[in-house]
Amino acid sequence: MQPIVDVSPPKWHLGHTTWFFETFVLKPHHKGYKEFDPNYNFVFNSYYETIGARVVRTDRGNLSRPSVDDVYKYREHVDKAMQSLLQRELPKELLDTIVLGLNHEEQHQELLSTDIKYILGHNPLLPAYNHKPTNEEPAQLETVNTFIAMPAGIYEIGYDGAGFCFDNELDRHKVYLADYKIASRLVTNGEFLEFINDGGYHNHILWHAEGLDWVKANHITAPMYWHNISGVWHNYTLNGLTELDMDATLCHISFYEAAAYAAWKGMRLPTEFEWEAAANKIGWGTRWEWTDSAYLPYPGFKKAEGAIGEYNGKFMINQMVLRGASEVTPPGHSRNTYRNFFHPYLRWQYTGIRLAE
Repeated sequence: MQPIVDVSPPKWHLGHTTWFFETFVLKPHHKGYKEFDPNYNFVFNSYYETIGARVVRTDRGNLSRPSVDDVYKYREHVDKAMQSLLQRELPKELLDTIVLGLNHEEQHQELLSTDIKYILGHNPLLPAYNHKPTNEEPAQLETVNTFIAMPAGIYEIGYDGAGFCFDNELDRHKVYLADYKIASRLVTNGEFLEFINDGGYHNHILWHAEGLDWVKANHITAPMYWHNISGVWHNYTLNGLTELDMDATLCHISFYEAAAYAAWKGMRLPTEFEWEAAANKIGWGTRWEWTDSAYLPYPGFKKAEGAIGEYNGKFMINQMVLRGASEVTPPGHSRNTYRNFFHPYLRWQYTGIRLAE
């Protein structure tokens, strides 16, 4: 299933993450490795122009072959070869590529979760993924949204450590921030419902021009997965359709909606630098939080050589930065300096709002 361009079929995620190791690790570095299927480079290459032709992104849903069973055989083939390769002493450059591949796979684990939710949440029957309790709709621990004062000054931004980071987190550099305040918690469903009831989606004063065009063109009246049934708001979760929990953390909104809500409150979204400077003082980790920062390179940013250089840098235009992590982010995958990024109209990820002033 591929209901929209941004949602890939689940088996494609499995094949693509396998292809990464085959293409960037095994074929160039494991002597005697036999490619599983020469067609798979065309099928599972995502956006690497350097690697060659690939299936158009919108056509991934047409891949009735290879089957799911074939993809699992592909993963087994590559895993076995990787286990063999890892018995050897490997150069640091190759180990760095393997670690990048592991982090890349963690990113796709999260995309797999959000894509499955989109596929089921846009099925007319709104089926549950399962009926086990989840933390998908966490309530806020703080009932009062207090604002933490941050003093003006020079702050250091970017990754500084011995472990792994993505290239877009570098180089570490200094920024000056004026006095600001940042909310101690995220906005709840009930708080956003007040915005809706006050006609927020129809008040053009609150919206970016592009955002208002998006609202009108797509008939947006509520966050994704909200359904007003006979005057009662419901929300689709992986457990199916349930009545909206007013105290739960707001989720699945676009940057446009986040910015409009902040304007309605007489506030704004934090910049990514304000968010990072205050990260140790705020509670985060249940939603990716929209910031008011465009996704741009840091001073000193350098692309890696070859195809790996296409990983992040080529997307540094027309996207907004999100910070934090979500309920479906693999444990330990995010950090204070992690820069997520999406187009401002997208909301199938677990996205929320933190206010600043």
